[in-house]
Amino acid sequence: MVQNTLRMVAWELTRNCNLNCVHCRAAASKGPHKGELTFAECKRILDQIAGFASPTIILTGGEPLMRDDIFEIIEYGNKQGLRLVIAINGTLLTEEKAMKLRDGGIKRVSLSLDGKDAKAHDAFRGVDGSYNSVMKAADILNATGLPFQINTTVTRFNVSDLFEIYNLVKLIGAVAWHVFLLVPVGRGKDLKGKELDAMAYEDVLNWLYDIESRNELEMKVTCAPHYYRIVKERGSIPKSAGCLAGKSFMFISHKGIAQPCGYLEISSGDVRAHGVKKVWEESPVFNQLRDISSYRGKCGGCRYLKICSGCRARAYELHGDFLQEEPYCSYGHPAEE
Repeated sequence: MVQNTLRMVAWELTRNCNLNCVHCRAAASKGPHKGELTFAECKRILDQIAGFASPTIILTGGEPLMRDDIFEIIEYGNKQGLRLVIAINGTLLTEEKAMKLRDGGIKRVSLSLDGKDAKAHDAFRGVDGSYNSVMKAADILNATGLPFQINTTVTRFNVSDLFEIYNLVKLIGAVAWHVFLLVPVGRGKDLKGKELDAMAYEDVLNWLYDIESRNELEMKVTCAPHYYRIVKERGSIPKSAGCLAGKSFMFISHKGIAQPCGYLEISSGDVRAHGVKKVWEESPVFNQLRDISSYRGKCGGCRYLKICSGCRARAYELHGDFLQEEPYCSYGHPAEE
């Protein structure tokens, strides 16, 4: 079996959060949540990762700044030579904390912006003032010299506002715009029917290709692996493969349970009990995902399977089978015509 290199880890350090976002994968809340990894366990996980791989580690939640030991975790991971980035909502960021993030070794911060203005964003985030918190956090990060990106989740609520959001992302000084296509899990299950249909996805992904082609801003389209099929069809070379879940990407929950990604909620091993390396290399779920010859439906017969693979989380949510076809892809041509 070909060895899959671990290139990125999304690590949910806590499920505690001070917002109530309608699309939240984790259905995060103020908590407290029992059984979260201790500081000693976090250090052990960082040691284990550094012992066999050099991935980028995304420290996420919940709201990771709600952990009292967050800066100690960052400092320890940085000493192990790991590249650390952090995803926050902006509400708890101060200039002092921004400097501690920067000096502790954080290479980039991500903030989320899901509306073109306060009314739209706050409705999505479930808390009045969350838009202003993002704007204030952007000002703090700019002043601190800590690069930040903006993440946007696309639904029917904001699809018509994407160009205005894009211009706002540039205006506030972000170094990148990462666009996520909704995966209706967690609290996001309540948004079923608010996600785009397959044809609307196709239109949005083509529009995003046009925007990325301007080369005005670093961009990444996430949770829409068929974007890379569109990139190929339109004559460019994809900068990434499509769905990376379990292939070069893994998710670790606040309790140490591994998943292929945060949206594919299938327990794939316990890093507390078995260690990160063993789980990464031996997880039956991960190894099934790596065998793309086992994919079913139109994904299994698609000529773009290797560069797309379809969203395994959406397949699981719709079919109860993560090897089934991506439900929001309009492309249906077979591998051979």
